[in-house]
Amino acid sequence: MSALYIITGGPGAGKTTLLDELNHQGLITVPEEGRKVIKEQMGSGGEGLPWLNKELFAELMFEESVKTYQKISQAVHTKPVFFDRGILDTLGYMRLENIPVPASMVSKAGDMVYQNNIFILPPWKEIYENDAERKQTFGKAGETFECMKEIYQEYGYTIIEVPKLPVQDRVNFILGKII
Repeated sequence: MSALYIITGGPGAGKTTLLDELNHQGLITVPEEGRKVIKEQMGSGGEGLPWLNKELFAELMFEESVKTYQKISQAVHTKPVFFDRGILDTLGYMRLENIPVPASMVSKAGDMVYQNNIFILPPWKEIYENDAERKQTFGKAGETFECMKEIYQEYGYTIIEVPKLPVQDRVNFILGKII
C-alpha cells in the first residue's frame, strides 16, 4: 500500500494552498471531495449543499471520499500521497452539524486507513476568506478544527499541528515529519 497522508483542519486554514505547493514539487495530491460535491450540486441545481441539505451533502461527500480512497489506495505510488481531507472528515462534519452517523459509515471509515500521522492546520484569521463554496464563518472554522482533531484522535491517529508559516516552510515541516 502507498503512503497515504491526510492534511485536514477547518476551512480557510491554507490546506489547498499547501497541497498545491506539494503538487508543484512533484508529490501526489488528492483534492477535497467536499468542494467537488458542492461544484457538482451547484452546477446541476442539486440540493446536496451544506447550506441547503447538510445530510445529503454529507452522504455525497462520504461516497465520493470512499471512491477516491479506494481508487488511490489500489494504485501503486512511489511517492507519498496527500489527501485534502480524509474519510473521517465527513464523520467530523456530521458530528459538528448534529447529523446522525449511520453504523455503516462508522464501520467503513474504520476500514479505510491512512498513515498514522495526520497533519492538521489550525484556524488562521489573517488568511481566512469566504468564496462561492466556503460560506462558513471564521468561528465555525475554529469549531471544525476542534472537531476534526477529536474525530481523528478517536480513531487512533496521531495529530501533528502544522505551524502558521509561509507555505514553503509548511511543506518543509510536513516533509520533515514523513522522511
